[in-house]
Amino acid sequence: MRIGVDFGGTKIEGVALAPDGTIRARQRVETPRGDYDGSVRAIRDLVLALEAEAGARAPALGVGIPGSLSPATRTVRNGNAVWLIGKPFDTDLAEALSRPVRMANDANCFALSEAADGAGAGAGVVFGTINGTGVGGGLIVDGRIVEGRNGIGGEWGHNALPLPTDAERPGPHCFCGRRGCLEVWISGTGLEGDFARAVGAGEGQGPAARDIAEMAADGDPDAEAAMDRLYDRWGRALSVIVNVVDPDVVVLGGGLSNLSVAPERISRAMRPHVFSDVMETEIRRALHGDSSGVRGAAWLWDEEETA
Repeated sequence: MRIGVDFGGTKIEGVALAPDGTIRARQRVETPRGDYDGSVRAIRDLVLALEAEAGARAPALGVGIPGSLSPATRTVRNGNAVWLIGKPFDTDLAEALSRPVRMANDANCFALSEAADGAGAGAGVVFGTINGTGVGGGLIVDGRIVEGRNGIGGEWGHNALPLPTDAERPGPHCFCGRRGCLEVWISGTGLEGDFARAVGAGEGQGPAARDIAEMAADGDPDAEAAMDRLYDRWGRALSVIVNVVDPDVVVLGGGLSNLSVAPERISRAMRPHVFSDVMETEIRRALHGDSSGVRGAAWLWDEEETA
């Protein structure tokens, strides 16, 4: 049996998976925001509850987190759960549960889940992108996460928008301190901000991303223009991934992946920017949706590693 935990800013979700990937137990608890020791205890108790429900003990634990572990210090960095920053989260969890813990960025877990038995199953190279409140990504090659030398493989949300127009320079401010990151253009909040600026609304005064998409479907010209800009930027951004990595499949996750026309619109927008006479990369929506993060955490261990 595998157990995976998805640690989020508001909730912690855990799942116990059978060897064939079916769910044997699944539970959620509130995140003890701002409380590091409480977060360790919450995961410990969640894992024990999952094992009690499933009637078996997992030999190891996989955990997805916002941010990542620094290769230099093995402590958490770059996450919005700021009370974890600088802490040896995996080490403390391993001690609390008396078993090995493997920890990865939540976008990597999403990509791993979809590569294992989701929309990218059977593909050799899968790039998974989460476009929700922010933008994250993960790269999977032959069923394994590519973290890279600096532990940031697949992270593309804080790269600059490719081929910006004059109107897109220098771009909106990003929380990272830079301007014009992909995160401020092809996320749900990015779509909301773009629409508000285009119609002269104040910051945070425009409609939500879901409403903009619905307005566009109903023929609102301002919303249609905002969606056109979103897909054009999304296509430009993913064309760089294709030109550098050339994945077999790109899997879309996060709130914006719920847009049913996204794969076709993005694919069309990518083609002019891909340096090839063909563009056969498949763009697919995630199969497991919001469950991909926690499922991917469970897939962080191979069966032979925990036997």
